[in-house]
Amino acid sequence: MSLLRDSLKRYGGLSLKNKIFGSILAVVLLISVAIAFVARYILVSSLTSELEMRGSAVAHSIAERGSTFMLDKKYPQLLSLIFDEARLHERKHLISYIFITDQGGEVLAHTLVRPFPSELRLANQVPQNENRSVRLVTVENESIHDIAVPIKEGLYRIGTVHVGLSKSHIDSLISKLRLTFLGFISAIIGIIFFLSNRITQYITRPISKLTRISDELSRGNFDISLDFQEDDQNWRPAECPAYVNTEMPCWHFDQSARQAATHRTCKNCVFYRKRSGDEVVQLGDSFRNMVWSIKLYRRRLRESEEKYRSLFDSGPDPVFVVDCENFQIVDVNPRALELYGYDKDELLGMSYLALGPENRSDCLITYEGKGGGSGCLYHPKVLHYKKGAKPFYVNVHACPISYRGRHAIIIAVTDITEMIEKDAQVIQAGKMKSLGEMSAGIAHELNQPLNAIKMGSEFLALMEEQGRSVSPEQFHQVVLEISAQVDRAAEIINTLRAFGRKAEMLKERIDVNKPIGSVLTIVRRQFELDNIRFNLDLGQNLPTILAQDNRLQQVFFNLLTNARDAINEASQASDMDAERAIGLRTCAEGGGVGVEISDTGVGIPDDVRDKIFEPFFTTKETGQGMGLGLAITYGIVRDYGGQIRIDSEPGKGTTFHLFFPQTH
Repeated sequence: MSLLRDSLKRYGGLSLKNKIFGSILAVVLLISVAIAFVARYILVSSLTSELEMRGSAVAHSIAERGSTFMLDKKYPQLLSLIFDEARLHERKHLISYIFITDQGGEVLAHTLVRPFPSELRLANQVPQNENRSVRLVTVENESIHDIAVPIKEGLYRIGTVHVGLSKSHIDSLISKLRLTFLGFISAIIGIIFFLSNRITQYITRPISKLTRISDELSRGNFDISLDFQEDDQNWRPAECPAYVNTEMPCWHFDQSARQAATHRTCKNCVFYRKRSGDEVVQLGDSFRNMVWSIKLYRRRLRESEEKYRSLFDSGPDPVFVVDCENFQIVDVNPRALELYGYDKDELLGMSYLALGPENRSDCLITYEGKGGGSGCLYHPKVLHYKKGAKPFYVNVHACPISYRGRHAIIIAVTDITEMIEKDAQVIQAGKMKSLGEMSAGIAHELNQPLNAIKMGSEFLALMEEQGRSVSPEQFHQVVLEISAQVDRAAEIINTLRAFGRKAEMLKERIDVNKPIGSVLTIVRRQFELDNIRFNLDLGQNLPTILAQDNRLQQVFFNLLTNARDAINEASQASDMDAERAIGLRTCAEGGGVGVEISDTGVGIPDDVRDKIFEPFFTTKETGQGMGLGLAITYGIVRDYGGQIRIDSEPGKGTTFHLFFPQTH
């Protein structure tokens, strides 16, 4: 078994050519050996039988002709007869002896030129009722086929004829025949050897070329000539339109673009071939087509890679490639190095989370894990830090990709710090303008506590001048009232200072009722002077939202002033019968907090409703507004992940619905 395994192992290590050649040769040799053995058996047995038949024929001829000589006792004639038969033609080489015995076994005549061997006389006796007896005998160390035939006269046996055939002569004839046959078989084997060698070379030549070309392709040499056939010598890729122009689909390989490419079909394509024939030819054609398709797609891939690598390197915005599993930065473009102030060696391998505290919650958590996320995400106004902990704001675009066989994210950031500063300046200017418009109401609000303080102080001074004593109860009451009015004035001033302060981008957990209350403190008295009343329905114990108090004050201030303007446009303040009211309602909605601000103004026409959030769009007269209030409001609400929508009907008022997601 081990020998068989070793043989099979050595056979498995041979080339396909040698396997085919060896298999053909082994089969032919086995068949030839089998034929040789069968033929030898047939030829030997047939030739021996044929020669024995000849010897029997000679013996029967002598028996028929020699019976008369035996009866007449003409022994010289009998001797002449057997000598003539023994020396006739080629018989002298085949017949070793002929002798005749009588009924008693006495030798009457023989052809031997030496004394007759006594053991030969009775070595082969013909049984009764038999016509012949053949036996291999040995005479003086020579093997002889002795053929004995009875001599009869009528029904009586009168003697026996013995014809001895030389076994050595028979063997020599058989050897000559065997050599002739082996020579014929050898010639056939030689011819088959030559033909099988040429056939295996022809069969395996394309496979050998496939192996050679595969080795070159595995080394990255895709410019190797695919000379499977003679006509491949003129195979020039530059002559293929789809190879030169990578935007052009190939009719044979870009099946999905077949319909779109019908007008670009090459009628006589020399690069794609699918012929009928044997399997090796078809394999060669398929491999040739496969290599050509690889050439096409490799060229497209190389051009695409070069194009997108140039876009990556020359893009105006920083771009990061981040691993999904550990959020390490695996690649950056030069713009990222310029903006963040790091060297490339410092950024590569750094955690992307180190660039900003909001990255995990706002961006990367979506793609965390081996599977990554699906689809692209956009996160506006994210706080990042440059080298040295210098803060700035960016917009973040993140999309999942596969990078070097791993799930990754490609992140593009846009520096919006300057834009935010300009927005803040616009918002601040709007606040100052609003405060200017509210100056009369604010002055009235401040006059009330100031008047109360003055009255209390004048009362105490008067009592002192008149020398009258003030009871402890009266003194305590006056002092408490003065302190309360001071607190009220301080609250108004603090509210104005907070509202007028430049808003920050940092977010905090707040109750939405707080900025609403602050704005009402500023505008309520002024609105009431304009005969506008408030209908408040502020929910209690509302979920907190993630925002900034000062910026939300700007949102509600803009919406309330727009509601006031809409009411003033619908009716006059002196019209006591007009419905002049603003409704404010807050409540908990699914997953967040809802705010509704409604008015009884003129409403918004349908053709204007889709434009009111556009910057610098206004329906007011020139000089009455810049058209930035609602645009700023929309931007702030969206910055906090909120939504805003409008329900309005001309002549019946407008309701703004705001929704903010609650914090987790």
